[in-house]
Amino acid sequence: MSSKNAEQPAPPRRRFFFARWSIVARLTALYTVLAFTILVLAAGFLHWTLAVNLHREDAQFLADKVHLLRTILSETSGNATDLTEEVRWETASLHFTRYYARILDQTGRTLIESPGMSKVLPVGAFAAPSRALRLETHVTALTSAHGQTFMLLAAFGRSASAKSMRQIQVALDVSSEEVFLQRYRRDLAWAVLVGALFSAAAGAFIARRGMRPLADLAAATDRISASQLHERVGGEGWPTELTSLAKAFDRMLDRLEDSFRRLTQFSGDLAHELRTPINNLRGEAGVALSQSRSPEEYRRTLESSLEEYARISRLIDNLLFLARTDDPTAIGKLTPCEARQAAESVCDFYAAMAEDRNVHIQCMGQATVYADPVLLRQTISNLLSNALNYTLAGGNISVEVRNLESFAAEVVVKDTGSGIAPEHLRHIFDRLYRADPARSRHPEGAGLGLAIVQSIMVRHGGSVTVESTLGKGSCFTLRFPPT
Repeated sequence: MSSKNAEQPAPPRRRFFFARWSIVARLTALYTVLAFTILVLAAGFLHWTLAVNLHREDAQFLADKVHLLRTILSETSGNATDLTEEVRWETASLHFTRYYARILDQTGRTLIESPGMSKVLPVGAFAAPSRALRLETHVTALTSAHGQTFMLLAAFGRSASAKSMRQIQVALDVSSEEVFLQRYRRDLAWAVLVGALFSAAAGAFIARRGMRPLADLAAATDRISASQLHERVGGEGWPTELTSLAKAFDRMLDRLEDSFRRLTQFSGDLAHELRTPINNLRGEAGVALSQSRSPEEYRRTLESSLEEYARISRLIDNLLFLARTDDPTAIGKLTPCEARQAAESVCDFYAAMAEDRNVHIQCMGQATVYADPVLLRQTISNLLSNALNYTLAGGNISVEVRNLESFAAEVVVKDTGSGIAPEHLRHIFDRLYRADPARSRHPEGAGLGLAIVQSIMVRHGGSVTVESTLGKGSCFTLRFPPT
């Protein structure tokens, strides 16, 4: 297949144009659009209200004139001259309103009309006469060939001297009102435009002022570096919307400071733990090479070096194991495990060591926990090994498993050893931490066993606690949550 027919790679997705705007620009645009919409709706409502009121007043005016002409017809005699004078006087008395009136007989012949009415409004321009009582609803509009706008109304009326009905046609020139409405629309358009521009300027100003605390918060956090983790943004003095964010930053800084402190301490402790065996190896090698020695002396030097290598290997293995337990994906699927069975297997493993040290180990209770079987045994093993290291001859160690209401189960490892001083309890689960001097008589330990226990329990969603009294022993409790 030719390269021309090869499928072309899809073009990169483009971000929506509005998404590239700054928050200030977005707020300004939204505020302007909202203000413009409100102004347009308000202007439209004002124009509609004015137009409706003018139309209603014009319709009422024409209806009143029809009623007046009906009254004139019913009260005047058959003298057409008198009726004509009455109509002309009535239409001419309105100096500021161009009002026309016409009276027709039943055949459609014009009897009386306002001067010049036939030139602008012929008889056929009116709709059929209405007999309704509410004449306002029968008003029609007409635009003449000359561009004039009229409101028209036709109705019946009865003359006092004739039994037949008369047609009354009245008209009102509203061209000036149309001109006024056009000017009003133009003024409203200018008002909307100016209002929208003012809203845009005000929106930009308000948005910038509103975003200023966020810029201040960004500047405050930007000033904090790795050497200034003790500083805090502070949760006071910020707007309500940013208070939670500022407090979240402070909590994050607390965690970072604690992590940096632990990392610094861990690095120092690790360097110290590695420096001692390496210095021992270098010293022994230097002494061995300082002069010629017998094969037996070289053998003892190698055996001593092998012990140091084993210590370094255990330290590295524990660190790697601890790193794996820190990984949330390192723990496999949790399955139901018989805690008593796991505890007994660990106790059997340490039975020979306990017998050599004249320490009695007892396992009791029954409970089922959801855990990783390997890590469960590792946790109990670390606690039991720790108890054996610090329990004197003739002492007792008990491992009890039991069910609880709030937790699925708990495993309690209790010893009658030397105990832990109160000032060391809060650090007992720290990595590479050893409480000196009471608990430093076993240099083979690296201070990682309890840290591994805590890491495993955290990954299981549980916890580990300790209670201890100097000279009386310690009690470690593993609590496993329900499924």
